[in-house]
Amino acid sequence: MSNGVLTFFCGKMGAGKSTKSNEFAQQENTILFSEDEWLGAAYPDQVSSLQDYIKYSSLLKPLLKKNIQSILATGTNVVMDFPANTISQRQWLKSIYSEIEAPHRLVYLELSDEDCLKQIAKRRVQQPGRAKTDTQEMFEQMSQYFVAPGPDEGFNVVSILAGKKPV
Repeated sequence: MSNGVLTFFCGKMGAGKSTKSNEFAQQENTILFSEDEWLGAAYPDQVSSLQDYIKYSSLLKPLLKKNIQSILATGTNVVMDFPANTISQRQWLKSIYSEIEAPHRLVYLELSDEDCLKQIAKRRVQQPGRAKTDTQEMFEQMSQYFVAPGPDEGFNVVSILAGKKPV
């Protein structure tokens, strides 16, 4: 039996990573792991700053890695709604699939800052619980660390431009 495919997403805050993750997860034989859901369940009301996110996300990742690898090893596809927005985030995701030689795809969502901010404003209305963290200030803070995936990183990249189909 061959391993399942690990799919993960890169794009600035508000680019649509969670929306696309859910779309990809609707495919047959696929399990979705959402960092926001796991953080909310494991550390309720404790993530209200970038420092909180870094702290709790780093606690969560080691707990999930072996489980995700086990699922992939059964031939089941896994979609990860975990950001792949920095080189270190992508290295962690790479360790998941490379250690078990599973196929992967990195979906890169390219959206303008203006469009990301519009999406964030919509999300605040639709999900009032995120109003504390879904702000322009948080977007600007997070964007400082954003690094688009480069060809030297060795990922199978699928790029999606704003409002377009995957290429």
